[in-house]
Amino acid sequence: MADAAIIFHLPRRHLADYASVGHLRIFARIAQTFGPRGARICVRDRRLAPFEGGTEAAGAYADGNLHIIENGRVRGVGVLNATMAYLPPWWHLDPQGVLAESSIGARDYDRSSVPVRPAMVFFNALRANWVAARRSRHTQASEATEVAQGAIAVFLQGLLPQERGLAHCTPLQMLRAVAQGAEGRAVLVKPHPLALSHDLALIAEVRAEGLPVMPTQANLHDILAAAAVSVSFNSAVALEGFLHRTPAILFGPSDFHHFAETVARPGRFPQALARALARPKEGYAQFLHWYFARQCLNVGDRRFVEKVQAIFSAAGFPPGRLGIGAERE
Repeated sequence: MADAAIIFHLPRRHLADYASVGHLRIFARIAQTFGPRGARICVRDRRLAPFEGGTEAAGAYADGNLHIIENGRVRGVGVLNATMAYLPPWWHLDPQGVLAESSIGARDYDRSSVPVRPAMVFFNALRANWVAARRSRHTQASEATEVAQGAIAVFLQGLLPQERGLAHCTPLQMLRAVAQGAEGRAVLVKPHPLALSHDLALIAEVRAEGLPVMPTQANLHDILAAAAVSVSFNSAVALEGFLHRTPAILFGPSDFHHFAETVARPGRFPQALARALARPKEGYAQFLHWYFARQCLNVGDRRFVEKVQAIFSAAGFPPGRLGIGAERE
């Protein structure tokens, strides 16, 4: 019987150049690592088979090979889903899904299991890379902006959370709830750079209703450094906020809910805000270390091969089934 192949399901525009595309780096690392060890790597257009629908789509991949779907949502034998885990160089390679749907959300977080010293080293390295450099995944304003201290900072995400069924309400309902429950705090709202026109129109609609929300295009680190809380559906900005020890309120499901407040109904925002404001400033370093260093894959980690092989094996594809042996000359 022929060895099982590792089949990448990627966007059509990157079938030929995926190895040089930053947001597909995990696929390049797997190919470069396991190909020389005997694995058969194939690449397919992810649109040629369903990649939505949980277990409903799993039958399309039941051919005895290991399928890795970029930004996938498929649960079934022989399927793993992969995407960047909010901030590079960390990734999800997960049988349940990615981001809000990853299996990390169902795992228990025990702060006492994370030693403070290595967590602080990790935390300080993250701050140097992102906060001190004023960097984010998307381009930010280079100039510093003075932001009202103690504001509620809302980060919109276009329609994507609703389209993926990962929101507990609409963006309009979220903005109204925050503005109405702000208790006198300024409400700053930053549109998503990839959904600028939609989000600006939404902000204008809420302002036309007389609600005191203020649009901003400031660098998110200026916003997060001054904000009392961040608000989003399930955004990387919440984790970037943790680098400022800024608590997060989420209006959608998340795989980092362990260290955030979740609003299942818009009317419950005031209670979530009170809990978030009461959260101690300790523990952010330990949670980020637990989430990224322990739960995600680092494509530059010296243990990358070991960790990926463990994930492959748990999915039913140990090295022998994939023809993986020692690296060939």
